[in-house]
Amino acid sequence: MPKLRILAEFAAARWMRPLRTRKAVERRQRRLLRRQLRFLRANSPYFAGRIHEDAASLDGLPLMDKPLMMAHFDELNTVSASREEAMALALANERSRDFAHDLGDVAVGLSSGTSGHRGMFLVSKAEREQWAGTVLARALPRGRILGHRVALFLRADNTLYETVASRVVSFRYFDVFGDMDAHMDALTAYRPTILVAPPSILLRLADAAREGRLRGPYPQKVYSVAEVLEVSDARRIATALGQPRIHQIYQCTEGFLAYTCPQGTIHLNEDTLIFEREELGDGRFAPIITDLRRRAQPIVRYRLGDILRRRADPCPCGSALQAIERIEGRTGDTLRLPSVTDPVSTVPVYADLVSRAMVYAEGFRDYRVEQTGPVRIEVALDTDDPSALRSVSAELHALADRMGARRPELVFVPFRHDPATKLRRVMRSWNGGES
Repeated sequence: MPKLRILAEFAAARWMRPLRTRKAVERRQRRLLRRQLRFLRANSPYFAGRIHEDAASLDGLPLMDKPLMMAHFDELNTVSASREEAMALALANERSRDFAHDLGDVAVGLSSGTSGHRGMFLVSKAEREQWAGTVLARALPRGRILGHRVALFLRADNTLYETVASRVVSFRYFDVFGDMDAHMDALTAYRPTILVAPPSILLRLADAAREGRLRGPYPQKVYSVAEVLEVSDARRIATALGQPRIHQIYQCTEGFLAYTCPQGTIHLNEDTLIFEREELGDGRFAPIITDLRRRAQPIVRYRLGDILRRRADPCPCGSALQAIERIEGRTGDTLRLPSVTDPVSTVPVYADLVSRAMVYAEGFRDYRVEQTGPVRIEVALDTDDPSALRSVSAELHALADRMGARRPELVFVPFRHDPATKLRRVMRSWNGGES
């Protein structure tokens, strides 16, 4: 029966709900939302007093974020899981690196995300099966369904992912904390047709391929997950691994949010989620999501800290699901520099703009840009070549000039990346610039 449910979801997501018009998307969302609100009113103590009888919209429901979800964990979930019990199991799984244990038939996992705040997720068996069918439908290459081998590099394994395993697709988990040399040998022997990994791992694999330590044949498709994929990194990975493009799966604690279509465009999964938008200007927005089918741990009007940028033109694939130009990073990683014209205010400099400026600089490959003070930016480079430092300085100062911001003081340090943390090319650790 579970495999039949996965197959049914696969067929529905791949062939039976193409959703070619916005009216079709919105009609499906309204139907699923009414059903979800009825369920939550009856089964979630948190929502019982917040959802009116016969409610058909999200009007009046409070915004949610990770701290609120964790504070109300016990009353939010509908499977009677206590935060204390679930956290103990998740931590035990993390320490042992054995992720086979669930809370009954509910998978439990931890996520720090890029914000650094620890979150915890619950996913029921039925939800795992829905997830598996949808991911397979959107990740498997067109024209071939059977016999795929998926190599999945993750910080934590989970039975959520193992649900995918079947005769259709075999699955191998690679622990990102494990020995990378051993992983290279295992990856070569496994010969995956699909590779899924964070950009930081994909960059290490790309370097290994260039050096001959990772041998082909290379996968049919490579997916970037869990970290922001910079344009320059995508090109570097694609060239080394023989890919026309690097695809993305936008998956986080809160769910499977978006994917790259065969045309190379990122689409939001609006057939299973509602995306409200906190507008940031110039096509950028912070998404507020409502999952229309997730019930063990409801996600309703949950504000993500990510910055997405709309695609202006419709995608050639014909889907009416919202097309995204870029997943740019975290709202908390937007640099804030003093304004030239108004010294008491700050100018937001989005991470994507910084990354694009660094593309034009020369003489290095790996970098990190971190704002550590009002006008102080620490630039970590994998070189101390004076010409590279001058090139970076010129581009970042030119960006500040274009934005009408005061030129920052640049402090150069050696680049080091800790595999235990998510790679963030642009970040802000100084918190005095909010306005």
